[in-house]
Amino acid sequence: MTAHILDGRALASEMRADLTARASALRAKGTEPRLTIVFVGENESSIAYVRNLVRSGERCGIDVCVERLPESSDTAQVRASLERLGPDPRVHGVMLQQPLPPSLSIRQIADAIPPEKDVDGAHPTNQGHLAFGSGTRFVPATPAAVMRLLERSPHWPPLGRRTVVIGRSIVVGLPVAMLLLAADATVTVLHKESASLQPFLSLAEIVVVATGVPGLIGGADIAPGATVIDVGTTVVDGVLRGDVDYESALQVAGAITPVPGGVGPVTNMTLLHNVIEAAESATNSN
Repeated sequence: MTAHILDGRALASEMRADLTARASALRAKGTEPRLTIVFVGENESSIAYVRNLVRSGERCGIDVCVERLPESSDTAQVRASLERLGPDPRVHGVMLQQPLPPSLSIRQIADAIPPEKDVDGAHPTNQGHLAFGSGTRFVPATPAAVMRLLERSPHWPPLGRRTVVIGRSIVVGLPVAMLLLAADATVTVLHKESASLQPFLSLAEIVVVATGVPGLIGGADIAPGATVIDVGTTVVDGVLRGDVDYESALQVAGAITPVPGGVGPVTNMTLLHNVIEAAESATNSN
């Protein structure tokens, strides 16, 4: 029996209808909801993601602007671009596209994102609220998308369930682990310095993979009936591939997200949802 496919496109379509209506209501009040993405360099996967986000914004009535900076940009230049967007009343959401070029460190830049417009939850203050479980205003979009898809899986709620998160980045792996812990899952985090993915992976009821290593996990690695959420998006020979070997995992898992068509579309809608929330807040405070 093949796995139930957790269809991100279908969920995104449901979310889009709500966002379109809310964006229309904002425009009727004279507010044009706008997201500005600061994008440094030429990462192929990031280019594909941002292109899709611009299209998603157009469909919802949200203006998504991309401010491109060259690969050679230094920390001061990136910080200046982010800080300039803070006082601009036309901009409701600000996002720094990651990963950054190797010459730049997110830890030296993230605090330049205007916290009240930090719709992807990357500012250290918002990260801290997430870690403390104290109700951060904006949950990072990709981790939030993972949780939305898990809600449609056979393993929701994750109360006490054995869960493995592969990857510990501050963009996906770490916040996903914190969200799962907040939902009372039993969480093991594995990463590139882990001696082995086993036996943890084969015992897990829920697997979230976010490494950027195409095909890292196959059907033989997971427990029968497990829910597998694949966050990986890597362009290989012009094709977008996930961290999971989808065809082999499809025969073993109980539920699985495809790539493309899984986490990506829901991430886009979740980010735009945060933009609408920020625009509504700004409009109501005026």
